[in-house]
Amino acid sequence: MNTSLETAAPAAVAHGLRRVAIDPVSRVEGHGKVTILLDAQHRVQQVRLHIVEFRGFEKFIEGRPYWEVPVMVQRLCGICPVSHHLAASKAFDRVVGARPVTPSAEKIRRLMHYGQVMQSHALHFFYLAAPDLLFGFDSEVNRRNIVGVAQAQPEIARKGVLLRKFGQEVIRATAGKRVHGTGSVPGGVNKHVSLADRALLQRDVVQMIAWAQDAVNIAKQLHAQNPALYDSFASVRSNLLSLVRADGALDLYDGVLRARDAAGRIIFDGASDQSYLDLIEEEVKPWTYMKFPFLKNLGPELGWYRVGPLARLQNCDFIPSPLAQAQRRLFLDWGKGETIHATLAYHWARMIELLHCVEVIKELLDDPDILSGELMAFGPRQRGGVGVIEAPRGTLIHHYEVGDDDLVTRCNLIVATTHNNQAMNEAVRSVAREYLDGRELTEGLLNHIEVAIRAFDPCLSCATHALGQMPLAVTLLGPERELIDRVVRSQQGELVRDLGSPVSPPA
Repeated sequence: MNTSLETAAPAAVAHGLRRVAIDPVSRVEGHGKVTILLDAQHRVQQVRLHIVEFRGFEKFIEGRPYWEVPVMVQRLCGICPVSHHLAASKAFDRVVGARPVTPSAEKIRRLMHYGQVMQSHALHFFYLAAPDLLFGFDSEVNRRNIVGVAQAQPEIARKGVLLRKFGQEVIRATAGKRVHGTGSVPGGVNKHVSLADRALLQRDVVQMIAWAQDAVNIAKQLHAQNPALYDSFASVRSNLLSLVRADGALDLYDGVLRARDAAGRIIFDGASDQSYLDLIEEEVKPWTYMKFPFLKNLGPELGWYRVGPLARLQNCDFIPSPLAQAQRRLFLDWGKGETIHATLAYHWARMIELLHCVEVIKELLDDPDILSGELMAFGPRQRGGVGVIEAPRGTLIHHYEVGDDDLVTRCNLIVATTHNNQAMNEAVRSVAREYLDGRELTEGLLNHIEVAIRAFDPCLSCATHALGQMPLAVTLLGPERELIDRVVRSQQGELVRDLGSPVSPPA
């Protein structure tokens, strides 16, 4: 983590504020930073999570043949490429009229996807989050990494590495490669699972279930050892959104959209993924490349929500695998009948999902349809489609329209981290006001901010796509660093001279 304490922007200088920048945020996928404005008494005036990458995927997918897109969109991310691969494939299933795909194709895709979620959850918990959780947020910087975990807790590190490796082997067996495979295509899949690969995976799957149970117990014990911290740290009340199966069960591959409010009451249920535009709208703010989605019927102030494991476990009615469902009941008991909003509870929920994934993988490996059967389906051609899937980090939406020449004419992506944008900003503000307000800043205190962000397991690379023109600020300083001129170009392309306008109040 790099931090700097520096003079704030000209607008803040007039109010005597200082700017602290955490740049970049570490142990996350992609690049982002946090800025904190402090007054002379170290009181927090403003906290923002900025996404500083610009990718443009939505635009350069336009004009490409639709069959290329499921492979192209994987380049959004090296951590969750399968999620993009399958969401795009599901969208183009509708274009080629393959609704539903064949039983073999769906089961192979599910196997691929649950392997993806498994490896991603293992990577996040053991490699990225464990150093903070095991050693403490204020522990030595050089210790807070996977090497430190391996030295202090070699058995925990070993299990984490091998759990992730198993998930990657599931992806290889179904997609052809561990990263950026080509197994899923519009209308189905292009290969069965081989007998040799199935035997290889079946050999280890029972051990993986045992280790996944150990991982749940680690997360559960961390909560039990420090309940005050795990209940309150970065806790912000929010709405919840996810897919659920038609019967209300947790389903990471397909389903209908359901949303609950902060008290757990249903906002909408059984909504088709094809109608997401009737439910969700996105707001743009000038200080970040990431949009702010909200539920249309509630508006931007009340309609923001969170997605991912913490939302999914509380939004569904049950988990359709016995070991994970038993752990889910214990997790919900922790909330004593109330919705759990503690951000650190993401880690516990994530490990319960990891266990569920291995249970599903075991079941699918025993299914003969992954070894034989029709791989492709076709039907009446359509001009577009929406593919929604539960990626490791939460609900992922791919929406495409295709012309008569088979070229993509429109692409809209709403990824899990974008859904969580407002929730992450609210979480870091909560932490800043509780732990930083009025105190001399230390690296350990600033790491509290990063801990809150990491709990969401954000993929900042995925979340930064087209928002029109890139904003730009140019500041001209004199030889004594006095401000001479400052011009800002907004996303709308407007040029505004800014020589000290008032600081915006905390959003």
